[in-house]
Amino acid sequence: MTVNASPPRVDPLDADTVPFYALWPQHEHFLARFRQQLDDVVMANAFVGGPWLDRFERRWAEYCGVDHAIGVANGTDAIELTLRGLGIGPGDEVVVPANTFVATAAAVVAAGATPVFVDVDPGTLLVTESNVLAALGPVTAAVIVVHLYGQVADVDAITSVADRHGIVVIEDAAQAHGASSDGRRAGSLARAGTFSFYPGKNLGALGDGGMVTTDDAVLAQRVRSLSNHGRGHVATEHIEVGRNSRLDGLQAAFLGEKLPDLDRFNRRRRELAALYRSTLLDLPLGLVQARPATEPVYHLMVAQVDERAWFRHRLADRGIETSIHYPMPCHRQPAFERFGSGYLPIVERAASRLVSLPLYPTMTNDQVHRVCEAIVAVIEEDNR
Repeated sequence: MTVNASPPRVDPLDADTVPFYALWPQHEHFLARFRQQLDDVVMANAFVGGPWLDRFERRWAEYCGVDHAIGVANGTDAIELTLRGLGIGPGDEVVVPANTFVATAAAVVAAGATPVFVDVDPGTLLVTESNVLAALGPVTAAVIVVHLYGQVADVDAITSVADRHGIVVIEDAAQAHGASSDGRRAGSLARAGTFSFYPGKNLGALGDGGMVTTDDAVLAQRVRSLSNHGRGHVATEHIEVGRNSRLDGLQAAFLGEKLPDLDRFNRRRRELAALYRSTLLDLPLGLVQARPATEPVYHLMVAQVDERAWFRHRLADRGIETSIHYPMPCHRQPAFERFGSGYLPIVERAASRLVSLPLYPTMTNDQVHRVCEAIVAVIEEDNR
């Protein structure tokens, strides 16, 4: 059965439904402290820069295990400014997995470089060293490793390939706040890490925000300058053409309030993901796998199904809301077709089958069971 229209949204206030994501129950926990932070920042006039931003940058660097963290306006700017800070631009190619959000590729183009889209591993849907190796060319300057869905790609293996060919590795950790590989956190595994603090992220602001993490002091200073109109050490001196891409003091204050709870929320996400996996173990759902020796943070719980539109509609009929990340891979987007990446079989097959199931840290075990019961009922209905 083929269904083309998107399924209806469920009512998040209806006790008989399970929304795809619910931010309010989490923010309710912080509301009084948010209001205090608002009062404090307003009284201090610390809207751009200031102590709240300085404090959050230090705490995020410490959390990720790096020497430097530079707050910027959003996750897309974090990638672009990192590329520019590394001197990557016109005439350079940057390897990008095709199954990321378009922001990853858009940042490459904004920096003046050319994205080279590659396929991914069929189990984890993460880019691998073999994918990267197959895409390297004479003007390849960097590879962006995307920690998709809160899983962690094998950065060490990719870095080994990159080092042999003299190219730079950058982490797009926009979905991986707190995720780790062999005990090392995302954002500390490569030359630089980039984060988004969009509200729906594992650590989300009350607006937009981003961060660059690195142990490279020269790169950190360059990104900081580029993000602040190219200023040098003297405020009135602009050493190059930069731009205005700064993390607001107020957003830094809100993020600072939420940071101590990030690990607790991530543990809860892992508990919910484990419950999904154990309950749905015997069903043909193609749940995205995690790499060994990693600790994912399950920004998304992603399955792969045939007849996706029908599957989502039938779940919506039972009060279960789902989403898709992402229905059209980057190399098929009109904005990037001119880069001509050709056919990428794993990415393209997955794009037609991916379904993101409800998962958020205030979700209950009972809600997961209701989602699983609905999935079982839909699959049994399909088999009749």
